[in-house]
Amino acid sequence: MRMSAAPNHPEKDSISYSFSKEERLRSKKLIAELFRKGSSFNLYPLRFVFLKTDSPQDNFPQVLVSISKKHFKKAVDRNRIKRQLREVYRLHKHYLRLSGTCSVQVIAIIYIGKEKSSFELIQKKLNSGLERLLNN
Repeated sequence: MRMSAAPNHPEKDSISYSFSKEERLRSKKLIAELFRKGSSFNLYPLRFVFLKTDSPQDNFPQVLVSISKKHFKKAVDRNRIKRQLREVYRLHKHYLRLSGTCSVQVIAIIYIGKEKSSFELIQKKLNSGLERLLNN
């Protein structure tokens, strides 16, 4: 008889920790609209650009993660920071649901720092940014 690796927790089943393809911002029209009409704020080393809708949505907003090639020449460094940002967002996106429904349609998370930051700092700043998005 084979035992499963993780026990089945009912409270964990209700929260989805995935970062599906539908949650990634890929539409060029929507990206252009986000940067043209969206609001923004900085929490160094991150910049948040977001676009709200009039009606709250039941699903999670679409997210774009970007790092400047100007400050990080090596793709290895850019990819590592992008992976860290996506991982922190994936683990903490459920904060956007705490208030019931989310009125933010799309979010761009841009790394504006000129040096690599620790995972803990990225996690702290991204959590603060998500809380601020809920309060806007």
